[in-house]
Amino acid sequence: MKTQNNILRKQFLAHVGQTSPSPQLITVDRAEGVYFYTPEDKQYFDLISGVSVSNVGHGNSAVVDAVCRQAQDYMHIMVYGEMVERPQVEYATLISSLLPEGLDSVYFLNSGAEAVEGALKLAKRYTGRTEMVSMRRAYHGSTHGAMSMMGFPEGEEWKNAFRPLLPDCKAIEFNNFTDLEQISSRTACVLCEPVQGEAGVRPPVDGYLQALRRRCSEVGALLIFDEIQTGMGRTGEMFAMTKYGVTPDIVCLAKAFGGGMPLGAFVSSKEIMDCLQSNPVLGHITTFGGHPVCCAAGLAAARYLIDNSVVEEVESKGALYESLLEKHPQVVEIRRSGLLLAVELGSSEKLYKLMDIFIEKGILSDWFLYCDTAFRISPPLTITTEEVCQSAELISQALNCL
Repeated sequence: MKTQNNILRKQFLAHVGQTSPSPQLITVDRAEGVYFYTPEDKQYFDLISGVSVSNVGHGNSAVVDAVCRQAQDYMHIMVYGEMVERPQVEYATLISSLLPEGLDSVYFLNSGAEAVEGALKLAKRYTGRTEMVSMRRAYHGSTHGAMSMMGFPEGEEWKNAFRPLLPDCKAIEFNNFTDLEQISSRTACVLCEPVQGEAGVRPPVDGYLQALRRRCSEVGALLIFDEIQTGMGRTGEMFAMTKYGVTPDIVCLAKAFGGGMPLGAFVSSKEIMDCLQSNPVLGHITTFGGHPVCCAAGLAAARYLIDNSVVEEVESKGALYESLLEKHPQVVEIRRSGLLLAVELGSSEKLYKLMDIFIEKGILSDWFLYCDTAFRISPPLTITTEEVCQSAELISQALNCL
């Protein structure tokens, strides 16, 4: 077994394109619920859930059964938008019913970055404007357009090697009311996470999203919410926009939206979305977007969340984590929205050491792209109260080792 794992790791490093010089190199054999296991049967608490992907837990039978049924019926038939495919239609109908009124036209894609790209194009096409505004410390994906909307200055490390990127992009400070004045009649759109994720879980201050909405409406700019990480129940409501009481003109969805399969979407009103049909025709196209198997998985996952009242328990589980960890002497602060938590240590040195201790104790966590002094807790939303307590105890034991 050990020899086989070593061979597999060597092949991984030799033939699978790498994203960093230091991958974790944990071999995954199987996963169930809030756990995954190595071939040696070591159990890990998954406190990342694929970066807020596996909201209904690993190996959820409702999702697995839906995938198997759809794969038996048919997989890819034709490029997106030409055929009437039941999984797409039923999922778009359900999502439209869950979103606020006016967000009723769903354009399916393969990922969150693609959803952002499509939303940016739609905003420019609909408004006829070119300026696009993002937030500092924002992350929206690694494609050229999404990377162009990485907030300055934190995004420079990623962006400089790939310039030139999209022109006419600028960033303002999240939660800064004065900066809203920079949104003008030149602005096509403002792209904003309702809760900043990779900045280290930064919720909006009271009234900020409402003020942002008003400013966009005043100048005719479209407001785009990136709910790729916050959507599908992560913050304690099905969508963060509902929790914070602000409706955008376009919303981007992905991650948990696919129930563990690759699926994204941007959603708007039919009036706005229809402008992609002409001048030019096929203003946005995709081959595999809305793949029927992925839509079947996403639909099953969404129905599971609803039928089992999973989202209704998210806030209490997040609050339980907070109460169990906030008094530990190594914890400086906990920032939270639902079951998306950043546990602040105030030191990157401590954090990097803690990541190694976590692996030893059977915990998978991570830090944030723009915050390497805090670790992430975003487990499957199906985690039980007992599992919250067990994992929090392991975290406390790891913190004791610092």
